[in-house]
Amino acid sequence: MRLNWKTALGFVLSALLLWLALRAVSLGSVVDVLRASNPWLFALCTIVATLIFPLRARRWQTILEPVAGRIPFGPLWRSTAIGMMVNNVIPARAGEVARAYALTKEVPRVTFTASLASLAVDRIFDAIVLLALMFGAMLSPAFPSGARLAGLTITQFAMSGISAVIALLVVCYLAVLMPTRVIGIVRTVATRVLPRLADRIVAFADQALGGLSVLKDARRFLEVLFWATLHWLVHALALWIGFKAVGMDAPFSVALFLQGVLGFWVAVPSSPGFVGVFEYAARIGLAVYGVPENIAVSWAIGYHVLSFIPITLMGVMYLARLGINLRDIGDAAERKDDVKDARAAFAAQTSAEPEQPV
Repeated sequence: MRLNWKTALGFVLSALLLWLALRAVSLGSVVDVLRASNPWLFALCTIVATLIFPLRARRWQTILEPVAGRIPFGPLWRSTAIGMMVNNVIPARAGEVARAYALTKEVPRVTFTASLASLAVDRIFDAIVLLALMFGAMLSPAFPSGARLAGLTITQFAMSGISAVIALLVVCYLAVLMPTRVIGIVRTVATRVLPRLADRIVAFADQALGGLSVLKDARRFLEVLFWATLHWLVHALALWIGFKAVGMDAPFSVALFLQGVLGFWVAVPSSPGFVGVFEYAARIGLAVYGVPENIAVSWAIGYHVLSFIPITLMGVMYLARLGINLRDIGDAAERKDDVKDARAAFAAQTSAEPEQPV
């Protein structure tokens, strides 16, 4: 993987946010909290946190079904583990490329472009479910009363957020049902506002529409939505068990809110494994509920380390078993044309009859 300005920025931001997370907390207090924590609950928390990855693989199976029929769960799970491991140890968010590439090595009938584009659909559902659960948690009686965000009461802000999620879904559906009209509007606006970038903007919009083609099938949409919701509910459960491990008495809605905050922050450039970003996001998210900084940071460090280890070890094992090296993944990441056309290719393939598994 090449070191570029984005990678360097990620390391700088991670270091800065880690410093901000730790600056008001003594290392001794963190050690004391972790020593006093319940090891059995932390072990259970680690197991539950690892379960989200098989759930993500199962969701991916449904997303890819129109492209290559019913793919066995095994290759999907191993590819997912490899992708998560690469995200944990390699900069520049190479995990998605690694995940797509690993699947093509085990299931050759799935092209790299289709595999990569299917992950864009995966992330769209992540965003919809994460935001819906987060804003729903803000309507809970456990959310601090009297607080205001952007000049709105918490209830108003949460309802506005839920409405925005619904509106986003409606817009996605309209775009899928009327792709030609949407592309025409994008082309007209881009040509007038940014004529030099018009072709790139139109190409990006076309690729994005391709990735949303899963919305055309109501059954598949509901199935993907189910697995995405289960994924994030299990993830929130892992966070909540971790709360209990460090003696934090917080309702489940706090975990639903916090994972939304975490989801937003880990989207910024960072070092591998989201070091620093995760701890800072946990600190500011739990501060909303008045959780002491030393408890919040101690929980974040304990949870982050314990959830990092199992999936990273599994990913390394599967990477070695498949005979894939990091240079292969780096070469795949450099395929600019493949990445550029991925969503369009996925849309073309989902409109055809699915191939039958061999």
